[in-house]
Amino acid sequence: MFEFLATIFNNFLYYPLFNFLILIYNYLPGHDFGLAIIILTIIIRIVLYPISVKALNSQKAIQKIQPQLKEIQEKYKNDKENQTKEILNLYKREKINPFGGLFLALLQIPILIALYYVFWNGLKSEELNHLYSFISSPEQVNAIFFGLIDLSKPNLYFALLSGVVQFFQTKMLLPQNSKNKSKDYDINSVIQKQMVYIFPFITVVILLKLPSALGLYWTVSGLFSILQQHFIFKDKNKKIK
Repeated sequence: MFEFLATIFNNFLYYPLFNFLILIYNYLPGHDFGLAIIILTIIIRIVLYPISVKALNSQKAIQKIQPQLKEIQEKYKNDKENQTKEILNLYKREKINPFGGLFLALLQIPILIALYYVFWNGLKSEELNHLYSFISSPEQVNAIFFGLIDLSKPNLYFALLSGVVQFFQTKMLLPQNSKNKSKDYDINSVIQKQMVYIFPFITVVILLKLPSALGLYWTVSGLFSILQQHFIFKDKNKKIK
């Protein structure tokens, strides 16, 4: 069973991403591995764009109906069955998929794992044997980014930069009312505020031990998300006005 899953993972994620990265690398002037990663990251985010837009819209819609959710929870606090039924009816009336954001997160996990293996193993000469026949094999892959940073090794600056980007990306997703002081104690808003700091911290800790190529991917992907969120929320605010 494990071998079957490994074969599926390699054939549909690892090998295609690895080959696409080398293809980009081959055509870049100077064969800069960092630029190849940036281009690959942007292409991946463009492919995932329709799904991520739906996930963001779903998340903002859930935030918008929080007052109604709280009313239902208070009204049926001793009747969990009817509480669940009314919440599902509310989602249905508002045409909200509560699992939209979760689907995007789950989709990105195998991609991140595949990219981890690409950046970890892809620099080894023996991995070039996995190139497709129509892709030229370079003599070796130079992991130096702009002649300064070795992307095959961990890098403190990329880890910190990824954490900073993660901070702003997470903060943008906070509901507007959670940014204002309120007399009502809302455990959800407290958790959301904590996540603004916890997620970046976890990101930095993880990337401190991984090849900085993954940190570069994380940073570029996060910047793409910030721009995407900015324009989506901007359009929504215009429609509301």
